[in-house]
Amino acid sequence: MKLLNAHLVGVDQGTVEVFSDFKNGGEMWTGHGARERRREVRFSSPFRSPPSVQLSLALWDMDSNANVRADIAAESVTATGFEIVFRTWGDTRVARVRMAWIAIGEVQSEDDWQLY
Repeated sequence: MKLLNAHLVGVDQGTVEVFSDFKNGGEMWTGHGARERRREVRFSSPFRSPPSVQLSLALWDMDSNANVRADIAAESVTATGFEIVFRTWGDTRVARVRMAWIAIGEVQSEDDWQLY
């Protein structure tokens, strides 16, 4: 459990097209074996500390003639952003993926002050 140590909690959210490989014959659509794509996301305003980030598939366009395999993760989460990671393997053919995300965490207040 993540305990929030602030009286202000911020929520930021968005959607990101991670890739669209069917248009140009990219490796997610034509390749085999382990494959990975990463997309950097920047929050609209920084959090006080790294927030909790939740991902979900907003669009998942897969070939129906192969096994459907996917692993999604939010990695390298900082107060200012994170990386969306989409992985697949084997004979899976992925045409395109769009991810939705939501970040929840402590935010700064104009009443906050720090001693130097």
